[in-house]
Amino acid sequence: MENSAYIALAHQNALWRRLDTVANNIANMNTPGFKGQKLMFTEYLTRSLNTDGPFKEKIIFPRDIGVARDMTEGSWQSTGNPLDVAISGDGWFEVETAAGPMYTRNGHFRLNEDGQLVASDGNPVMSTNGTPFFFAPNEANITISQEGTVSTENGPIGQLRVVSFEDPQNMQKAADSLFYTEQEPQEVEQPQVHQGMLEASNVNAVVEMTRMIEINRSYANAQKMIESEHERQRRAMEAYRGQI
Repeated sequence: MENSAYIALAHQNALWRRLDTVANNIANMNTPGFKGQKLMFTEYLTRSLNTDGPFKEKIIFPRDIGVARDMTEGSWQSTGNPLDVAISGDGWFEVETAAGPMYTRNGHFRLNEDGQLVASDGNPVMSTNGTPFFFAPNEANITISQEGTVSTENGPIGQLRVVSFEDPQNMQKAADSLFYTEQEPQEVEQPQVHQGMLEASNVNAVVEMTRMIEINRSYANAQKMIESEHERQRRAMEAYRGQI
């Protein structure tokens, strides 16, 4: 296979991985607190092995080196649910999982059968005291203040732990809108949370669909290049055999 076909194949592989990222963005466009992603590419320079001369031809291949996450805030959606909470500005809710503390912008909380405040995946939501929230069976009037203080008709229970990180791009994606990181969390001194609201995904459906169309077209063009190169080589071999 000639260099042009190798380059086209490498381009297809990169497009396939980029398509996976776009498809994941579209699949999560209705997930509260979801942050859109895109692949980061660089050029990988090597020398051709098909050149007989002493000076090998240089070839540039595309290579994905990581994922960049769009950390802009999504729009707010009013739900009227007193256990739904949205963060305005910087900050992440902390939840406790079997793998340790994780963080989310998805404030779609609920009470489990034990009266514990949990995230959408069932993991307990943590307070600034490092403890989960529990509610008595007769407590029904749950309010959450702008700074995150959770109260009932019987008084305050605790304050939601809202933390920030020096480099959010270094946070790793887990399941169910959760993120984990080795960075030390810093408590947000004056969090801005809003009860009865959810932060929507920041994915723009029109933009992502446009990207998907562009990827499909680029993939088809690369496939045509590979097929054209294959046909050129086939004809060259037939012409060579005809001269023998």
